Amino acid sequence: MRSGQTEGAVYSLLFIEDDDGIRLALSMALEDEGYEVLQAADGADGLAMFASREVDLVLLDLRLPDMSGFEVCRALRGHSIVPIIIITAQTDTYDMVAGLEAGADDYVTKPVVPKQLAARIRALMRRVQLQEASTIPRAIRFKDVELRREQGVVLKGDVEISLTKTEFRLLCEFADHAGAVLSRDQLLERVWGYEYLGDSRLVDAHVRRLRLKIEDSADDPKLIVTVRGIGYRLLAN
Repeated sequence: MRSGQTEGAVYSLLFIEDDDGIRLALSMALEDEGYEVLQAADGADGLAMFASREVDLVLLDLRLPDMSGFEVCRALRGHSIVPIIIITAQTDTYDMVAGLEAGADDYVTKPVVPKQLAARIRALMRRVQLQEASTIPRAIRFKDVELRREQGVVLKGDVEISLTKTEFRLLCEFADHAGAVLSRDQLLERVWGYEYLGDSRLVDAHVRRLRLKIEDSADDPKLIVTVRGIGYRLLAN
């Protein structure tokens, strides 16, 4: 079985990138890994293709000719929790953080190494599979937030909160270790599925997004608190 397959199924990726050389080369490399790759050269075509085809994961360049990758990411997040990996310049920290805050799950930097990208995709899809296969029925409540893992639902009071799959996995990880301090490295390994390919800023950006959704004030968090120099802790009571 090839790496882009599971029990006969082939994952479909949508690659939105305006550089023909990069798009074609990476698409060929990913097809060699067993994925089906749909290609779009700009944001409008990418969004149209996403609306008309079933897509398991989106690869998104942030520098597009017609609209920014941030706009595309926010548009996708407006109605989908599909995993999104952004592609950004190696030294542009702002783009990376802004892309994650727009709703991306992960990022890779240019020049993109095909084997590293394939590893990121496998890790992300593996975590999605584990979440979807989870049959833990119990609901977990901390303060006014309720996590219903089996249904994939999070409520704040009586209002359902829309989380991406990565944000949901991150919250589950915190809930499973309520009261314990989790380091950024632990969260990278458990939520994203790799140890050394990640970046602690990935964790920080997702914790920030999660706080914006479940805390009364993201700037004064009472649920997910920072343990300086180590990581984060969920206060269950």
